[in-house]
Amino acid sequence: MGVRITIDKHIPVSAGLAGGSSDAAAALKGLNIIWELGLSIEEIAEISSEIGSDIAFCVYGGTALATGRGEKISALPNIPGCWIVLAKPSISVSTPTIYKELQVDNVEHPDTEKMIESIKNGDLDGIFAATGNVLESVTLEKNPQVKRIKDRMLAFGAEAALMSGSGPTVFALIKQYSRAKRVYNGLRGFCEEVYMVRPWSEGENDTNN
Repeated sequence: MGVRITIDKHIPVSAGLAGGSSDAAAALKGLNIIWELGLSIEEIAEISSEIGSDIAFCVYGGTALATGRGEKISALPNIPGCWIVLAKPSISVSTPTIYKELQVDNVEHPDTEKMIESIKNGDLDGIFAATGNVLESVTLEKNPQVKRIKDRMLAFGAEAALMSGSGPTVFALIKQYSRAKRVYNGLRGFCEEVYMVRPWSEGENDTNN
């Protein structure tokens, strides 16, 4: 028994956005239904860990804390409504190279406990303040254009801006639609791939406030 899968991509490729991992998670969950395997989410996630460490996160979906190698998932409440602007420069980043050059003993780790507390309390300002990505210490040094995008996001009014994964995509977190639109328009002048989205939240109305 085999399967042929065609992928119709709607997000940037090689962007540090876990696109490949989410595709793998969707394939595993889809095959579970098609082949009537009757596997639980936990069993699918366990199988996925043999393919890639961060696929389990995509299998569960939603907001979550990933620990271990990324395969241990603890669910968290959805974050409050906000706007997210993503920008991907026209470069590629080698994830193995970034990890190889990371000076683990010298990095400043993000305040994970503060982030968890802020998510549970629905505190957007706390979420903004607790963001962090230790891989920025390598990618931003090697790729000045990534740092330039982050700096411009903050200059245009983003409450927080952070590189996604090992890069090169950078995302901005913004409370208000009008400010998010300003960040979006400001970035489109020098970056081809710019997107404005909202985090999904069950039962939330899609407003421009």
